[in-house]
Amino acid sequence: MRRARRHDNRDVPPPTPAPRLNGPPRVLSVIPPMTQLNTPYPSTAYLTGFLRSRGVHAAQEDLALALVLKLLSREGLQAALPGAFGEAQAAYEGSVDRTIAFLQGRDPTLAHRIASRGFLPEGPRFDALDAYTEAGGEDTLAWAFGALGTQDRARHIATLYLNDIADAVRQHVDPRFEFVRYGERLAMSQPSFDPLADALAAPHNVLDGWLAELTGEVLARHRPNVVLLSVPFPGSVYGAFRIAQAIKAADASTVTVLGGGYVNTELRELSEPRVFDFFDFVTLDAGERPLLALLEHLQGKRSPQRLVRSFLRDGDAVRYLNFVEPDVPFEDVGTPTWDGLPIQRYLSLLDLLNPMHRLWSDGRWNKLTVAHGCYWKKCSFCDVGLDYIGRYDAATAETLCDRIETIVAETGQTGFHFVDEAAPPKSLKALAAELQRRQLDISWWGNVRFEKTFTPQLCQQLADSGCIAISGGLEVASDRLLALMKKGVSVDQVARVTKGFADAGVLVHAYLMYGFPTQTVQDTVDALELVRQLFEQGCIHSGFWHRFSCTVHSPVGLDPAAYGVTLKPLPPGNFAKNDIGFNDPTGVDHDALGRGLKKALYNYMHGLGLEDDVRRWFDVKVPKTRVARQRIAVALGAK
Repeated sequence: MRRARRHDNRDVPPPTPAPRLNGPPRVLSVIPPMTQLNTPYPSTAYLTGFLRSRGVHAAQEDLALALVLKLLSREGLQAALPGAFGEAQAAYEGSVDRTIAFLQGRDPTLAHRIASRGFLPEGPRFDALDAYTEAGGEDTLAWAFGALGTQDRARHIATLYLNDIADAVRQHVDPRFEFVRYGERLAMSQPSFDPLADALAAPHNVLDGWLAELTGEVLARHRPNVVLLSVPFPGSVYGAFRIAQAIKAADASTVTVLGGGYVNTELRELSEPRVFDFFDFVTLDAGERPLLALLEHLQGKRSPQRLVRSFLRDGDAVRYLNFVEPDVPFEDVGTPTWDGLPIQRYLSLLDLLNPMHRLWSDGRWNKLTVAHGCYWKKCSFCDVGLDYIGRYDAATAETLCDRIETIVAETGQTGFHFVDEAAPPKSLKALAAELQRRQLDISWWGNVRFEKTFTPQLCQQLADSGCIAISGGLEVASDRLLALMKKGVSVDQVARVTKGFADAGVLVHAYLMYGFPTQTVQDTVDALELVRQLFEQGCIHSGFWHRFSCTVHSPVGLDPAAYGVTLKPLPPGNFAKNDIGFNDPTGVDHDALGRGLKKALYNYMHGLGLEDDVRRWFDVKVPKTRVARQRIAVALGAK
């Protein structure tokens, strides 16, 4: 596979001259639709804080939230969905403003009326609440929240109500609409730009029109000459291109730049010139160094050959320019700032009845990184060669605590989500000690590897410093497959580490995987038995099964023969590349097994079925587990 080359461009002919700025840079960073609704996606906060630390005039806006709030209002429903709810139309229009106020925390006493299920109209999304559980026929909400969980019950009901509205938007306005994954199929591993180009050439629907209006408003407010569109997911690509389209229509001289997690994984081999009808530049990987080089170039202080990790159009071709310079050390990237973002207007949602997933959607968390990249960077299913994982760079505990204090002073909120791929245990230990030394009272959660460094003593220290939840990859609970994945952990070790966190009062969530190369039906049944025992022994409280997906940048994608599979040919194209199909000689129907895995896990999280044979959850014939019934109990008792 051809990779974007790293090279010194001093001997490369210069491309067509790029635009120049009139005056000093005025940079606006924008979060496009759709990302999270409960808290700002952190990329603009990082970039804005960094640019300000370098003396650049920088601002930020969240157009994802702005578009959703425009839709979820009486006026929005009247304009976008007139008559869509039939006889319930007036009920939706009359209740939406108050419901949004409740979800923003501005009207908490409304919880009692919402929880009663007499205030909000109920559409198809509420059908599941009429089901009865296997625990004797209790109402699902009463079972999940008990008699006193009024706020949580109301948030869950209100979230179902918003999902009913989203369903109506898909039916009447735009079939691609999602609150998080808007138009995802237009961009996800899409080799051709044609579907996205066709969508962008189509007349505006009401949401497109609103997004163009909101874009015009932020341009008038900030008067930027450079706009950065940070695209973390395929589901925010369509919105980013619509925003860039509106910017160019308003003032073609405004420089538009595309970057973010989606770009860093899927557009590394970009050669589609039509992308540059919307964006002047596309940058890869950590944005600090490419942006400094780009701003210097736009001010005439740096030749185009000295751009860093940047794509641009040169005539009818796409050029990749990478003058090799060291990245800005993580210690020096500055403190993220949420200044300019409406942090009181985000929505605390409660979609899935999963204790860890609610942290993703409920409450506004200050997102912070303990270290850049992953200190392990060996897992065979992960994009370990890419910058966001492969370049590990840590900051001191003192620097991290300085950033935490600054963020708390700015936002007034003490909840932190550490967004590392795997937060390093040594850094967490030092951070916990510094938090305790400074007597900083925060609540925090994040992702780790369940490695032996996390002793019961360290787990307790992290809990004492404010750790409320930990997630980590158990993946396939099989020592053979964990070794093939190069996870560097064993099932017994994961049991002891998770038990240490659980005993310290920390919520433990396990990421689980099925469909990994050479995984057999027997492997899957055995993995579920081990997961059952982990729940039974109180090691984990929550989990989620992911279907393995092979990516072109992972060790499996780069060396499939080492994992016993062959890759399917990628379709021709010059746009996005990431997921790639593969042929596994085991021939297992993982989709059929996945249904049973998810059913079992849902019940285990609610304390149900933990004494049952795991075969009961599958609707296809599977073998009996080979795992000893007391395997995890023995592991926890071992010295």
